[in-house]
Amino acid sequence: MTADLVLSVNRERHPITVDTRETLLDTLRERLGLTGAKKGCDHGQCGACTVLLDGRRVKSCLTLTVTLDGRGVVTVEGLADGDGLHPLQTAFVEHDAFQCGYCTPGQLCSAVGVLAEAAAGWPSAVTRDDGADSGVDLDEEEIRERMSGNLCRCGAYVNIVAAIGEVAG
Repeated sequence: MTADLVLSVNRERHPITVDTRETLLDTLRERLGLTGAKKGCDHGQCGACTVLLDGRRVKSCLTLTVTLDGRGVVTVEGLADGDGLHPLQTAFVEHDAFQCGYCTPGQLCSAVGVLAEAAAGWPSAVTRDDGADSGVDLDEEEIRERMSGNLCRCGAYVNIVAAIGEVAG
């Protein structure tokens, strides 16, 4: 079975007909030519396929495209503002927060989601409740917890955390 829908990817509308079993990851890579999101495990365990859906991070290998009619998807290709890199992209370069680069697109999209979640005051499993309404402090422990769904087989975690911490301020 197929379905007709309009997919908004990186602020561009794409009328598309998809197989109802097709994942967002396959749609992005095979139909739209956006190869930033990677197929790492194809089971939602590694985070290499992470993209933003209406500003929230999702594993695109587990998301059916047919469910996204009219929704907004941002991939790593859509993070930059024209020729200017997103602040996280700049920080990843400055902190050498990648080695092979395979996981980097998912790490970047997830990090953008982390910053938005913290700004909204959403707690994680390690968020300290000090009784004050002071928001979420994105210290190393908090960043590591929130990024734990994104694996880096090269082990660039220290630099990834530093890059995110710098942008979080």
